[in-house]
Amino acid sequence: MHKFKFLPHTADIKFQAFGNSLEECFENAALALTNITCKKKIKSLKSKKIKVYGRDLENLLYNFLEEILILRDVYDLLISKIKKIKIKGTGGLKKRNYELEAEFSGDNLKNYNTELDVKAITYNDMFIGQEKTNNKTKNKTRFTCQVVVDV
Repeated sequence: MHKFKFLPHTADIKFQAFGNSLEECFENAALALTNITCKKKIKSLKSKKIKVYGRDLENLLYNFLEEILILRDVYDLLISKIKKIKIKGTGGLKKRNYELEAEFSGDNLKNYNTELDVKAITYNDMFIGQEKTNNKTKNKTRFTCQVVVDV
């Protein structure tokens, strides 16, 4: 399974990220966002913890990705991986009042040649979906999120 893929868009950059859990889907969205800025492998020399909230999952995803841009712009941190990620909230995909805690590792942005500068996350075409597949051996759930970023 691919972690993420980029889709055609007229002016901005659109991607979809995938995961077998909601956390894995958000993690792969973060990696896609970093991939827009830097295509090279990033070292894991620094760590940073975050906590964000959202009134629904799309708002949580927006705030999560926005926090990654803040880490880049304010703390000069380009993320290489997510060490831990946990999403709290019950009631399925439309439940309100979510919380996400994550710990990132990465390196200083100045140590890398950057490709593009992501200016902002948008709600344009954003969605989070869940698909259940019935395989003869086991049932699986796959999550997909779609994001458009302003460059």
